[in-house]
Formats: sequence, C-alpha cells, structure tokens
Amino acid sequence: MSVSSIDLSSKFALDTKGMGDLKQSAKAGSPEALKGAATQFEAMFINMMMKSMREATPQDELTGSEQTKMFTGMLDQQMSQNMAKRGVGLADMLIRQLSSQAAGTQALAIGGEPTGRSPTPTPTPTPTLEAMMSAPAALAAPAAAGAPSGVTHAASGRIQAPHVRAFQEKLAVHAQEAERSTGIPAKFMLSQAALETGWGKREIRHQDGSSANNLFGIKAGPGWKGKVATAVTTEYVNGVPQTRVEKFRAYDSYADSFKDYAKLITNNPRYEKVLANAKDAAGFAQGLQQAGYATDPQYAAKLSRIIKHNLA
Repeated sequence: MSVSSIDLSSKFALDTKGMGDLKQSAKAGSPEALKGAATQFEAMFINMMMKSMREATPQDELTGSEQTKMFTGMLDQQMSQNMAKRGVGLADMLIRQLSSQAAGTQALAIGGEPTGRSPTPTPTPTPTLEAMMSAPAALAAPAAAGAPSGVTHAASGRIQAPHVRAFQEKLAVHAQEAERSTGIPAKFMLSQAALETGWGKREIRHQDGSSANNLFGIKAGPGWKGKVATAVTTEYVNGVPQTRVEKFRAYDSYADSFKDYAKLITNNPRYEKVLANAKDAAGFAQGLQQAGYATDPQYAAKLSRIIKHNLA
C-alpha cells in the first residue's frame, strides 16, 4: 500500500502508530497526504489546548482521581479529532503555507534565471509538515499565530484560551494596583482569583444572583463590618472534603476585592512568608497553603499550575 493511499481520517496522531503513518504521509507530499497530516496536526494542537485548560481547572476528589483523568483524556482525544475534522482554521492555514512554499521551490527550480531586479528579502522558512509532526508542542504556538478559534497569545508568547485572556484583561488593572502595594506579581494574584472563582464562572453571589465581587474567597469573620454573602463551600478536615454553608465578605467592586486582599496579606503576620517569597511562584503558592489560607491539600499545586501554564 502506498503512503498516499493511507486513510488518514482513521488515524489518530496521539498514538504511536498514527504518528508514524503521519510522518510517512508528510514525506509523500501529495495533496491528500498534506491535507490529512495537517488535519491531524490541528487535532494535536486542539488536544494540547484542552489538556492545558483541564490542568488549570480546580478539581475535587472525584474529578481528580487517576481513573477519571484517564477517561477524561480519552474523551478529549476523541473530541479533538472530531473538532479537527470540522476544522478550526489551523489545518487550512498550514496547507496554504506549505503549498505556497512548495510552489515557490518548484518555480525556482524550473526558471531560476536572474531577472535583473533587486532580490526580495528571503522569507523566514516555514517548517515542513514532517517537522511539525515530529515536534508538535514546540511548533504549536508559532503555527497558531494568526489562527484558530479565538486562541490568542500573551505578551510572553504563551498561548491563551479565550476565557483566560478575557479574565486577565478584565482584572489586570486591579491586580497591577495591588502589586504596587504588596510586591506580589499581578499574575500571581490573578491566578489565585482564577482558582478561587473558576475563571469567574463560580463567583460567590447574593441571594438575588448578583455578584459579591469576592475574588479570593475571603470569609466574613467576627471582625468584618462590611457586606456579607452566604454561599456553599467545600472545606477539608483532615484531608476529607466537607460541604458547608459559610459567610463571605462582599464588595462593591472587583477593585475593592483586590484592595481588601492586599490589606489582608500585608497586615496579617501569618502571611509574612508569603510576602517574603512573593517573587517565586512555587514559594508564593506554598506560603499561602502553609499559612492556612485554604484547607484544600492540593491548593498550592493547583495555584502553581495556573501561574505556570496560563497567565502572561
């Protein structure tokens, strides 16, 4: 069977045999092989995006089990394949780039005589599709620069999902103000707000449904004189999750939430180590957990993942 006749639609690039077939099809260079391999590269890109978002999403005891992760990963692979078949734009872009590159090479080989005009600058070479199939993770970011489905890049070049970008843009100015007063990097506080609120999807709310604007899950203790919102929460006692109804501080705005968080961190002696390690992501996360900010035994690990994988 020739490489070009392989049914690439039945191959999945994330398994070893599928990857081998895709590399062979990339070498073949036929239009059918090019389209099939580009589609599979798109599937790998989508799967990496989904995996990154899964890692950044807070998990409980049930969804965090190894068996659940395994089946979730299998489901994500299938969803990635199905989405790539419908197309999100990346495969089409790769085909256009590589087809154009091949056409230019062919024209040069056929009619390579000098024309007497000034040579145009040599463009940055587009990676071959075979190279992309060999190292998809390294090439996914530059390949997606103008591409699919609302995916954007942070200033650092890191790929960001739309909901991550929107969350950061909405709260960045408040986080930067808090950074000036605490010395804690804005991205660390934004990451903690993302963890506490599920990227804004699980905010603490009043009974009428309006937001309490509490981004950091700060409870309303006896000394709190401001507004209060009651919500159901999960607390860990000796590592065992328990559902409770607790009172939380409520604010008039997100800006007030950041200000109160900054005040809490800087004025409470228990968070001295947090401030001392404010420039180190792991130290910051571990400091919060050791100071008792949250009872979740995985709080530091979850926060570190968000800081590392999501925000600029």
